[in-house]
Amino acid sequence: MKKESVQSIDNIYKINLGIKKNERVLVLTDTKDKKLEKIAKAISIRGSRFTKNINFFVFNPTGYHGIEPPEEVWLAAYGEETVKELKAKGLLQQIIAKKATKSQLKTAEETINKYRKDSVHAVIALPYYSTSHTRFRDMLNRICGARYASMPLFDQKMLSGAMRANWKKMLERTKGISRTVNRYETVEIESGNGTFISFSKKGRKALSDTGIITKRGEFSNLPAGESFLAPLEGTAQGRIVLEWAPTRKLKSPVTIHIEKGMAVKVEGREEYVKFLRKKFNEQKENRNIAELGIGTNDKATRPDNILESEKIFGTIHIAFGDNSSFGGVVSTSFHQDFVFFQPTLTLISAKGRRRVLLNKGKLVALRS
Repeated sequence: MKKESVQSIDNIYKINLGIKKNERVLVLTDTKDKKLEKIAKAISIRGSRFTKNINFFVFNPTGYHGIEPPEEVWLAAYGEETVKELKAKGLLQQIIAKKATKSQLKTAEETINKYRKDSVHAVIALPYYSTSHTRFRDMLNRICGARYASMPLFDQKMLSGAMRANWKKMLERTKGISRTVNRYETVEIESGNGTFISFSKKGRKALSDTGIITKRGEFSNLPAGESFLAPLEGTAQGRIVLEWAPTRKLKSPVTIHIEKGMAVKVEGREEYVKFLRKKFNEQKENRNIAELGIGTNDKATRPDNILESEKIFGTIHIAFGDNSSFGGVVSTSFHQDFVFFQPTLTLISAKGRRRVLLNKGKLVALRS
C-alpha cells in the first residue's frame, strides 16, 4: 500500500475520529466485495496502533442500502445485555424489519440507554451496503454517543483522492453552506439535462457532513463533504433526469416525474428503469423524495461511485426512500442517491426573496 494511502488510514483514527488508546472501536464490513473486505481488514490492522481494543467484524450482505444490519452486528456494537433485553421484549426483530411502532422505538431507546456504557465508542463501517440510514446507526450516535464513520462502496483509490481533502477548509465550507441554506424555506433545482424540481424545507435543518467525527455522537461519511437535509414530505414537484446510476453512466437518460413528494412515473429505454420501477412498486415509501445533498469536497472527482460522486464540490444529489435518521418521517429499507452535475440551486425565503447558491455548479459567494 502506498505511503499516502497509509497516511489516509492513519488520519481516519487521528484526524477524522480522534481515537484514544482506551476506546473500543468496531470495524465493520460484509462479504459482498472482497476488495472492500480487504481494505476494511487493513484499516482494522492499522487501528491497533491507535487503540488497544479494536474488533474486526464481517457479516453477510443485507442486500440493499438502508436495510438494518443483522442481530450479530447489533451484538458487536451495543453489547450482550442490550441485545438480550431487546430480544426478550420482542423489539429487535421489529426494528430490524423496520416495523417498530413509535411506542416500541421509545421502549427500545430506554433499553439501549440503560446499557449505553456497554456500546463501542466508535464505528468504522465499510459494508458494501450502507448503514447510514438505519436505526442501528442512529441510536448508536444519538443514545450511546458513539462516533460513526460510514464508508459503503469505499475503494483503494479514495485513499489517495477524496480522503486527501483539507479537512479544516472543507469543514468551514460545508458549515457555511448549511448556515446559508437554513435561512431559507424553499429550494429550486434545475440543470441543463431537463431536471427541474422544487420543494419546501420548512421546519427542516441542513446538516453538515464534514468528516470530523471527534465529538460524542457525531456521524459522517468518509470520504466526506456535503450539506444535506430531508425535504418536507409531500412538497416536491417536478422531474429529475438521471444520467448516472450509483456506479455507472447510464446508456441513455432516465426521467422520474415527481408529484406531491413522490415518484409517480419512470421513463426511459435504459435497463435501469426496470430496477427503479421494481423498487418503487415494492413499497410506496420507497418513492419518497428523501434527501437533498450539496457536495463540498474539492478533492472528490469520480462520477462512477456514489460514495465519492455525491461529495464532488458543486454537485447536488437527490435521494429516494428513507429519511427517518436525519430529520424526516419516512422509514423504509431503501435509500438511494443520484448525483446531478452543474446544477443551478436557488433558495427562496418565506417572503419570496430569491438567492442563487449554485450557478451551473459554481458556488456563489456565501456572504449574507
